[in-house]
Amino acid sequence: MNTPVPIFDGPEFQENPFHRKHFATSAFFPTDATVYQSELDYEFALKFLFSYTGSSATFNSYRRELERLLQWAWFIQKKTVINLRREDIEAFIEFARHPPDSWIGIKNVARFKSRDGLRIANDDWRPYVVSQTKELARAGISPQIENYQLSQSALKATFSVLSSFYGYMIQEGVCEANPVALIRQKSKFLQREQTHKPIRRISNLQWQFLQELAADLADKHPEKYERSLFILNCLLGMYLRISEVVADERATPTMGDFRRDMDGNWWFHVTGKGNKNRIVTVSDEMMDALKRYRKYLSLPPLPVAGERTPLVAKTLGRGAITSTRQIRALLQEMFDLAYEKMAQEGFADDAQDLRSATAHWLRHTGISEDVKTRPREHVRDDAGHASMATTDKYIDSDLRERHASGRRKKLRDI
Repeated sequence: MNTPVPIFDGPEFQENPFHRKHFATSAFFPTDATVYQSELDYEFALKFLFSYTGSSATFNSYRRELERLLQWAWFIQKKTVINLRREDIEAFIEFARHPPDSWIGIKNVARFKSRDGLRIANDDWRPYVVSQTKELARAGISPQIENYQLSQSALKATFSVLSSFYGYMIQEGVCEANPVALIRQKSKFLQREQTHKPIRRISNLQWQFLQELAADLADKHPEKYERSLFILNCLLGMYLRISEVVADERATPTMGDFRRDMDGNWWFHVTGKGNKNRIVTVSDEMMDALKRYRKYLSLPPLPVAGERTPLVAKTLGRGAITSTRQIRALLQEMFDLAYEKMAQEGFADDAQDLRSATAHWLRHTGISEDVKTRPREHVRDDAGHASMATTDKYIDSDLRERHASGRRKKLRDI
């Protein structure tokens, strides 16, 4: 079976599709491929994606799902996406769960490369990629194609993106029905959880070690670790997502985003997921962390209105950090060092989760701790949750009580 080639490059390498007159797709097909109205599929996929160029994370997610559907429809089914029906979408989901080996990669690579001023397809790119946990990588276990598995979260993303795409085409008058919506609600592919899964977070003991370690390192080597300490505090203390501390197409977080209201209370103004603006309560301890970092940067203790100093600046060069990968690397170093410190001090068993921890765990930890003492609606608004149901997932007291009541269940003498 032919290995497909990437279809959509990054938005910075494409012209506005609404200004284009031709949408040739010949470059995406092997010479023996049969094509049905693929130009129309390609045109509306490009126009749909163009609506999401303001957020690189959203654009990348939508591009991934559309590419997979187009490649399957064109190369495997020899059909146009516009004419797919319910049974076709079910067949596509079955294919995505068990794609051929030639469609699976063992690492994420760029779709295209630049060569002599031209953008060319990367031969190593594949539509599906085997996921690899940090624990397996640390243990020296390499990802294998036969270990590919489509997770429930990935499957839900597929349904969500493709349903939006068909909804867009219906609005544009090129499609009469949404075949994804017909199977999404009662799909045999989606599993329903009776109870929510435990939130992945670090423990209070792990946070204590992590914070003390970061502060100690910042005292001894401020040029290297003051920034890491501040990032740790931002992600846990204000529930920030990692994408909300770096500059991207949506916004550039600055010190001026810390603002004091008429009552003297400090708030952090952030543009978050889905381009939604929100304000986050800034606690007294978070203000102390901010003052410490600003002192290191030789700035006045408090931000002033309109201040354009980047929230997290580059160490080399000027301006704000633009790479979430760089932030993840800084935090991973802190997780690894905290694990080593805990193990050396006799807490090896308690430290294990730090070997799996990610930046997002800090947000989860901050929310999980606050719902114990703060009104849920306050936590919801600070976290930017769309509904209280999302915030309620962080309340685990009922699970504690449930387990406590069941620990003494008897198997004998009942």
